[in-house]
Amino acid sequence: MATALIMPKQGQSVESCAIVAWKKKVGDAVKTGEVVCEVETDKATFEVESPATGTLLAIFHEAGAQVPVLEAIAAIGAAGEDVSGLRSASSATAPSAAPTSSPSTAVQHAPITAGGAAPAGLAPASPRARALAAAKGIALDDVAGTGPGGRIIERDVLAALEGRQPLTPAAREKAAALGAASVPAAGSGIGGRVRAADVAPGARASAPAASAAAPRVATGRFHDIPLKGVRKIIAERMLASLATTAQLTMNAAAPARQLQELRRLFKESPAELGLAGITINDLVHLAVVRTLRSFPELNATFDGATVRQYEDVHLAFATDTPRGLVVPVIRNAHTLTLRQLAAEAARLAKGCREGGVKPDELAGGTFTITNLGAFGIESFTPVLNAPQVAILGVCAIRPEPVQNGDEIGFQPRIGLSLTINHQVVDGAPGARFLQALSAAFAGLPALLAE
Repeated sequence: MATALIMPKQGQSVESCAIVAWKKKVGDAVKTGEVVCEVETDKATFEVESPATGTLLAIFHEAGAQVPVLEAIAAIGAAGEDVSGLRSASSATAPSAAPTSSPSTAVQHAPITAGGAAPAGLAPASPRARALAAAKGIALDDVAGTGPGGRIIERDVLAALEGRQPLTPAAREKAAALGAASVPAAGSGIGGRVRAADVAPGARASAPAASAAAPRVATGRFHDIPLKGVRKIIAERMLASLATTAQLTMNAAAPARQLQELRRLFKESPAELGLAGITINDLVHLAVVRTLRSFPELNATFDGATVRQYEDVHLAFATDTPRGLVVPVIRNAHTLTLRQLAAEAARLAKGCREGGVKPDELAGGTFTITNLGAFGIESFTPVLNAPQVAILGVCAIRPEPVQNGDEIGFQPRIGLSLTINHQVVDGAPGARFLQALSAAFAGLPALLAE
């Protein structure tokens, strides 16, 4: 009997993966444990190994396809075996299959849905998709499902949010009472924000119509790059972050002399101490982690209804990779020494670049740091890593004039750009956090002694 190659479940929050490349083709012999294909989540790439020894009889989804987890993507068995029973409805038209002795390969089978059947009168949707749609005032009837059998999953709701304006709290409450069908795509608030007065039965029909004028298209040589995989998910999440949160960025500068001096001392330290590889970024991580413990309002997440403040600091940090931005998480960063923080950051960054990072190492962060200082950036506007309520941008170190009594001299200062979700975090706590972090940079030797 043929064995199905299943799209693995990569972490609790992953609903689908994209097939990056097939390492085997139909008709090839495969062994148990041999890599058959590579798949990609929104954060990392993973290898999928064969569960059996035999022949690759069929490929149900080609490279580039987005496939729900736990769905069959290929079949392995003895030559000539019928694999039609392993296909899901969403892959019934896939062309890559070896000839079999049975003419029934076109038979469609009902898909298996993890969440069961939808309640009567409602579109089939996963629990996560239904909860997100309810929170954002999206009618599921307006969402095209890409899950098995047309089931709506979370990324479908995120896609539907594109182009829609956020709701005020009062509008969200009114929409919950009247139903998502009462929410227009844009409202009368600032920037098109939907206010309570805009929410009314039949409001969707009154949404502003798109301009019929065709956009001017540039001429000349070009090549198109399809937006897919990690890049597509990043685009969707960045837009959703800006559309659903009130983002406020504050810029400050902090003393950097201790950062530079400690970095120099570590670089020149004996190899047996294991400190030579510690970077300025590692020192920044340490100062942020220690400071955050006194600012629980920034070490938090917001789901649209509840703010959850964390006692533990799970530090996420943005990492540039050939596939795009990846954000691994240092678990319980507040419990680690500087050397341990540096080692864990190096391990995770390497895993992100080489594709060996685990799904659970890319989720569950409570605060994010993104560093563009190496590129000479003096200030920028970091975009929130929702549902987190704060993200710190680290900028370049440069000399700035500082007054000391009657004299003015130049001192190295590091730029800091803090973005907060102003829905739940006021400006004053954010400003106090930047002040405390600045003091931590000035007192790094004492911080290391803790």
